[in-house]
Amino acid sequence: MARNAVQFQRGLSEAEFERLYGTEEQCRAVVIAARWPDGFSCPVCGGRSHSEVKTRDLFQCTKCRRQTSPIAGTIFASTKLPLRTWFRAMYHLTQSKQGISSIELGRRLGVRQTSAWMLKHKLQQVMLERDGRKRLTGRVEIDDAYLGGERSGGKRGRGAPGKTPFVAAVETTPEGKPVRLKL
Repeated sequence: MARNAVQFQRGLSEAEFERLYGTEEQCRAVVIAARWPDGFSCPVCGGRSHSEVKTRDLFQCTKCRRQTSPIAGTIFASTKLPLRTWFRAMYHLTQSKQGISSIELGRRLGVRQTSAWMLKHKLQQVMLERDGRKRLTGRVEIDDAYLGGERSGGKRGRGAPGKTPFVAAVETTPEGKPVRLKL
């Protein structure tokens, strides 16, 4: 039997994660690079030159003097948690094979369960929205199925009470290997 390439793909070790995102400054640099890949651009006037307001972690456009936060308009906006905590939450959500509960996430991050729950749900919403914009292309295989229903004594099959119908569509390669799934 062939080895499953997805199951055995190389992940990011905790030591490597700490090296890449171990400090607040490293996490902030990643957010800035993702937000302005070609360098700072003022959201109001489009100006490229700026100064930094170090006491408040803001960029100030030298043309219109508008102050802009690198996290404004992102999932991190209005957060009281450090970016490092957000990045560690992303790491734990993406690296755990069976998923992670908000209680366990809170333990690992050193925050309350309610904060961990909020982090988890915001990150899941962002992942859902990102995947929702991508359309399946090329060869797509579709099938319908039913989930749930009563087991004992009742009617069996598609007409059983309590069954929830759903459709699964899978984008596949020409060789028939799955690429993306939509339910």
